[in-house]
Amino acid sequence: MGIRVYKPTSPGRRNASVLTREEITKQKPEKSLLAPLKKSGGRNNSGKITVRGRGGGAKRRYRRIDFRRADRDGVVGTIVGIEYDPNRTCNIALIKYSDGVKRYMLAPVGLKDGQEVMSHSTEAIEPSVGNSMPLKFIPTGLNVHCVELQPGKGGQMCRSAGSAARLMNKEGKYATLVLPSGESRRVSVECRATVGQVGNTDHQNRRLGKAGINRHLGRRPKTRGVAMSHDAHPLGGGEGRSKGGRAPVNKQGTPAKGGRTRDKNKPSSKLIIRRRVSKRYGQVK
Repeated sequence: MGIRVYKPTSPGRRNASVLTREEITKQKPEKSLLAPLKKSGGRNNSGKITVRGRGGGAKRRYRRIDFRRADRDGVVGTIVGIEYDPNRTCNIALIKYSDGVKRYMLAPVGLKDGQEVMSHSTEAIEPSVGNSMPLKFIPTGLNVHCVELQPGKGGQMCRSAGSAARLMNKEGKYATLVLPSGESRRVSVECRATVGQVGNTDHQNRRLGKAGINRHLGRRPKTRGVAMSHDAHPLGGGEGRSKGGRAPVNKQGTPAKGGRTRDKNKPSSKLIIRRRVSKRYGQVK
């Protein structure tokens, strides 16, 4: 996957770049795996806006991704196409199993059409790219993605484009993973993971170039808090331009830049060995 930069034929094109999408081999999605996707516009079940700056955007259809792959244990699957997914940053791969069942999975780096992938709960398969198995059967030092936090729940960690966790060691009931953020945490060795790094690694290098593309993605313009009135935002008000004299916060007063928002009594906190953010200063260690 590469980046293409065009000649500056217009102000919007001058600073824009696009993904070449060389990996994509299948243009139309599998109809049996599509589902409607309703837009909320950032509103909750009461109709109140809880997430600002969302709305509009191109219409999408959801692609059902198999994040578990447990019910396909021991069945050989063949990759029949790599597709674009508008609902996520990475590409997806369509698997056709030997019994005729079709499923979507996240496409890792190096996955090709015609390649065979498998999932298994034992060490009966090789730890090659695209194979899914419990962490206890994956050799240390390999990159994994789509990692479960609880056995059988499905992959939750390392699902965005270019992300991967490094399996450092296994001791007793837990395996130690180093996440892309720098955080080190323990995960049960019974949790499944897929071998390899998530594809579309150049996604972060793309430059949108103009505000219109943000609107196509469903992102509306956001007004700065300091530009609002004092009754609309904690940082608003004052004569002339002012910063408000307090740390950056959102409309509800929650710290917006570097503040800690993680629940102190979260049960999984005891499994974190090294935090991404320092407890004392709110900075990366």
